[in-house]
Amino acid sequence: MFAFLRLAARRLVILPLMLVGVTLLVFVVLQFSPNDPAYNALGESASQEARAAYAAAHGLDDPLPVRYLRFLGQLVHGDLGHTAPPAAPVVDRIVTAFPLTMQLTLLALVLAVVLAVALGVTGALHRDRWPDQVTRLLSIAGVAVPSFWLGILLIQEFALGVELFPTGGYVNPADSLTGWLRSLALPAIATAVPVAASLARLVRTSMVEELDRDYVRTATGNGLPRWIVIRGALRNALITPLTVLGLRVGYLLSGAVVIETIFDLPGMGKLILDGVTNGDVALVQGAVLTIALSFLVVNLVVDLLYLVVNPRIRVV
Repeated sequence: MFAFLRLAARRLVILPLMLVGVTLLVFVVLQFSPNDPAYNALGESASQEARAAYAAAHGLDDPLPVRYLRFLGQLVHGDLGHTAPPAAPVVDRIVTAFPLTMQLTLLALVLAVVLAVALGVTGALHRDRWPDQVTRLLSIAGVAVPSFWLGILLIQEFALGVELFPTGGYVNPADSLTGWLRSLALPAIATAVPVAASLARLVRTSMVEELDRDYVRTATGNGLPRWIVIRGALRNALITPLTVLGLRVGYLLSGAVVIETIFDLPGMGKLILDGVTNGDVALVQGAVLTIALSFLVVNLVVDLLYLVVNPRIRVV
């Protein structure tokens, strides 16, 4: 337990530095946007005098370091600015949209892990036989298929064809749990398949390596049940896939943004699209920053999961 807490504290110490780095990168990149926040707020027909007065009141012409420090101060107090007219707090827009994106991402993550473990273990246990060849073919096909194309195909076949699922839209789970699952089923599948396919290949390779180790042969020779041997080998084999899974969360978040647009889901994807379309720098900045910070937090959780899956890392 002490080793676990020590490593957790080490990760937590690094996290604030990474957060500052992310905020700096997002802030600096969006400062080069051609959209002027003053004209976004006042309208394109505003005079130069009105623009200058607005810029002076809001510090838009201050040096970049001064603006960044002001931005950090506002961020600490939960203030991400206001959207273009009709003005509304950016935080309020994110609070409304972010839960949907996280629901889609987590649902896709669970689906991707289940599919990857099932395909990878099946291939490893039937090495170089026809089940292994089938799982390899499915993995290659899944990696090659773009998520947006798969989403369109799923709509064509299962929404417009057999009409099992809606073509788009979102149902709140508080209103109908079944409706919620139906509204997110196709988007989650489209987002999860490419990630599941890439992870399945890693699970298969790691599992094959573990099954060839001496402790597996010893356990089998001592008469341990097959399922216990496989469970122990799988626990050790998940280390490498878990490392990649932390990186794939970023793909799931970005993929969810694209899929939300295809399935007309009012999540962070629609928020970013609205911000880009309207030239709303504050809205885009707040949405991108929220997704980036979520990625860092999820990677912290994945780091801690290493300790649960394989206690040998606790001595590092």
